[in-house]
Amino acid sequence: MEDLRLCQSEARFMAVVWDAEPVPSGQLAKLCRERLGWQKSTVYTVLKKLEKRGFLKNEDAVVSALIPRERVQGYESGQVLDRAFGGSLPAFIAAFTRERRLTREEAEAIQALIDRSRTEDGR
Repeated sequence: MEDLRLCQSEARFMAVVWDAEPVPSGQLAKLCRERLGWQKSTVYTVLKKLEKRGFLKNEDAVVSALIPRERVQGYESGQVLDRAFGGSLPAFIAAFTRERRLTREEAEAIQALIDRSRTEDGR
């Protein structure tokens, strides 16, 4: 499995890119100054690092993500599930719902995911 880990600052930077892509690099620097308080040099340093790691492309000064947000979220949530709950989704849900009640809409959305998963698996 490829390593899709992002540190907190990289994740915040990627969120700006995902929200604005495709985005000219100059505009990205402005967005990062507004949203993250970053200087242009920081933006270009992180951009080059994430480009080298295969997360982004910077073609003709236009920045786009190569890896979708949902793929990174899936990877990171899987890491949390494995590390904190031994890979057990029921244990995660039990812990989560002990600390926070689900709204009716959230419960219905989760049930729809379960139903769709069962249908796709043929169960």
